[in-house]
Amino acid sequence: MLKSKGFELLEDKTSAIISNIKGLIVEQIHHTEQPLKVNFSTFLSEKLHKDYSSLSKLFSSVESITIEKFITSQKIERVKELLFYNQLTLSQIAHTMNYSSVAHLSAQFKKETGLTPSSFKKQRQPKRKSIDKI
Repeated sequence: MLKSKGFELLEDKTSAIISNIKGLIVEQIHHTEQPLKVNFSTFLSEKLHKDYSSLSKLFSSVESITIEKFITSQKIERVKELLFYNQLTLSQIAHTMNYSSVAHLSAQFKKETGLTPSSFKKQRQPKRKSIDKI
């Protein structure tokens, strides 16, 4: 009926759910100051009014990665950003990102990037010339 009127659906239901899952995770990790008081599975279930196991199966079947892996990759990207701007200590970053310890953050960071947070920080220092040297 929509097509006969010149309209079409831009997103099917599955794509909309996947987009909502990603959006909630990105918003929470990159744009929210307060850490979650519940785990991500509860958070997503409550926000989307769906059972987490069905969300997880759907996400994995479409994205070829688990929700947990997506969360981890988003957290590591946020940690990289925080390390790059050098405004927080690693301990503060671990607390901000809701890691149980600096060791847990460091282990996950190394597993994802192949580098320790400190070696990443050293490597990522911008090589810039001061204005008087230009």
